[in-house]
Order: sequence, then C-alpha cells, then structure tokens
Amino acid sequence: MSDVIIAEGVSKSYRLGEQTTAYNLLRERIVQAFKTPFARQQPANEFWALKDVSFTVGSAEVVGLIGKNGAGKSTLLKILSRITEPAEGRIDLHGKVSSLLEVGIGFHPELSGRENVYLNGAILGMSRREIRRKFDEIVDFAEISKFLDTPVKRYSSGMYVRLAFAVAAHLEPDILIVDEVLAVGDSAFQQKCLGKMRDIRSEGRTVIVVSHNMSTVSSLCQRVIWLADGKVKAAGDAQAIIRQYLSEGVKNDFVWTPRHGILSAFEYHSVSIESGSAADGGEGFPANAPIDVVFDISIHDKFPAGRIEMRLQTDSGDLLLTSTSADGTVQVNHEWKRGRQQFRCRIPADFLMPGRYFITITEPYGSHDIVRENVLTFSVTEEGSLSARDQRGGKIAPRLQWTLTGAG
Repeated sequence: MSDVIIAEGVSKSYRLGEQTTAYNLLRERIVQAFKTPFARQQPANEFWALKDVSFTVGSAEVVGLIGKNGAGKSTLLKILSRITEPAEGRIDLHGKVSSLLEVGIGFHPELSGRENVYLNGAILGMSRREIRRKFDEIVDFAEISKFLDTPVKRYSSGMYVRLAFAVAAHLEPDILIVDEVLAVGDSAFQQKCLGKMRDIRSEGRTVIVVSHNMSTVSSLCQRVIWLADGKVKAAGDAQAIIRQYLSEGVKNDFVWTPRHGILSAFEYHSVSIESGSAADGGEGFPANAPIDVVFDISIHDKFPAGRIEMRLQTDSGDLLLTSTSADGTVQVNHEWKRGRQQFRCRIPADFLMPGRYFITITEPYGSHDIVRENVLTFSVTEEGSLSARDQRGGKIAPRLQWTLTGAG
C-alpha cells in the first residue's frame, strides 16, 4: 500500500491580536484607519496551532483525526485542503483532494444546486461530460431533486449538507476529507454517508474523518491520529487510541447538572447514577449490582411528543446500547406531563463487562434533540463478574437463564 499523504514537520503559527486586511471591504479599511491613531497598541502574540506534525496515510485507508477543541484539527485540515500553507514543514498529496470542511463551503449562494454541482466538478478539474455521468447519482444521493434549480442560499442546513457531501463523495476524489459537518444531518443520512465512505475505501481511495463522535470514528476508521496542543500525541490502531483518548484524566462522574438556563419547555435539573452497591465513585460498581440512571426534569409547558434518549458507550468508542423514555410504550415518542418528575432507567445486574463506560443523553428541543455527549462516566469492577470468573469474551457479560429438561 503506497502513501498518498505524507506530512513532515508541519507547523503553523498565527499572531494573536493581528488583523489581516487582505479581504477587508473598503469601509472596513476606512474604519480601521480611523481607529488606529486612538487604539492602544498591543504586541501580537505568536500562537502555534500546529508544531512539528508528521504522519503518513496510505491509499484505501480511512483515518480518523481526533482531539479536543483547539487541538489543531481544523488548521491541519485547511493545510491538507490547500486552503492555507504551513509555516514550516511540508505535506505531499498524491491525488485529487475533495474537502467538506463546513456547511456550504465551495458553494456559490446565488447559483442553483444544479449549477453548483457543475461548479464544484470544474474546480476538481472534471469535464462537463464526467460531471454529467455522475449527476443523477449525486442528485439521488442528496435527495433534493425538487430543489435542484433553487438557489442554494435558500437551502436549509440539512439540504446544504446532503448536497455538499454528495458532490464531494461522488466526483471521484482520490482523497476525501470530511469534517464534523455530518453532525448537522439526520441519523438516516449520517448512516448513508458512513456507507458511502466505506465504499470509497473499497474503491481504493482514501478518507480523512474528523469527528467528536467516537462511535463513528471507531466503526469507520482503521487508524486514528490524536492531536493535542498542536502536536501528534498518539497514532495507531483506532480502538487502542480511542480508548486512551476517552480515558485520559477521566474520573468517575456520577452527577451531571446543566450549565445553561431553561432552553425550552423541557428542563434538566440533573442526571445521575445510583446503585444499591456501596460504590464511592472511586473504584466503580460491582458487576453484579444494578445501576440506575436517574433523569430529574421539569416540564414547564406543552410541547410536541418526544422522548429522552440514553446512549451507553464503551471506552473504545463502541456504542453498546441505546434506550429511550418511550421504551415502555408502543409508540416511538410519548406525551409529556407538566411539573417536576423523574425518569429512571435501570441497567440490570450481571450485564456489563468490567471496564469504563460513558453515558450520552439527549434533550428534547421542539421537534429536534440536543445531544449532550459523555455527561456521565462510571466504571464496572470485576467484583461479582462472570467474565472475571472464567475469562469469557464479548462486549457484555449477562447472566442468562438456562433450563434443563429431559434429565433422568
């Protein structure tokens, strides 16, 4: 497998407090000229967004780029996409690059969806004949045929993302770079995009994915590059690096309270973990003890039927299960009762393997959900665990019921 991306000693610095005027409007320059004599001059501080970053990516690889906000991921993507140049070092790209860095980037707002497809294809160096050959496939994937001749400035953010991804993925790039923008789309479209990225890899092309959703990275990527403070902290097998990333400096956190005020008719007071065991938050819960996730909420006014969703994720980024407050009903959603109340979701005893777990929740907001990732963290110890008793494999360790019939 040959390398299609080679980064050697890549560094990029910015000067904080310094403003660029390369693209300023005339009126902005006039205002700046007026303000300058009266402004208190402060020295611009040099900030290194990337420092001595080196890595390689091979053909037919799907590589995840992870790290906290401010780690340097966006800067690295802009260098990979040739939007900006490194201050030091070099990146060699072997092939045609298609990037999806933010909603609508590369689209002309006054042009229709149809015209923007041809514009993006031309930017990638494709002929009209080549674009026409892919055109129907792009439109079918994006599911926007009714709005194809509408200026994209009138598109919703979801329509923007669908068309932008369809264009970027179908115009046959050798290297596809996808940032967090897929978080804007609905879950069905996200799964469609993940499938398309797997197809791209099977065709021998390369994908770079940036996401804060570790289950997405874990399911899609073979390798992961972890950036921290502008440097490569670790790189290698996706499962191993994600486990290190999620567990770094993490302690058991049994109670979450929101930092914001009331966003809508729905209000979280807290979400917490309780158990009948004597866990003190240090060592975690015995495997043979039930664990309750308690949602303390208030409903202040009538709003559309919905549900609370809880997702349980392992320390390797695998989504282990999803449960909702409507699971006890025959409907997908349920009506809300006014006033303060509690939902309680029980994870049964003798169910989880020993290890660390993260809980992500959703908050109903009108007809949409706000996702709050990894708000709770807890550990399950080997105490009382069947897996500790006989080293059985698997992602869960339930004590299932066995019956014997027909014996003497």
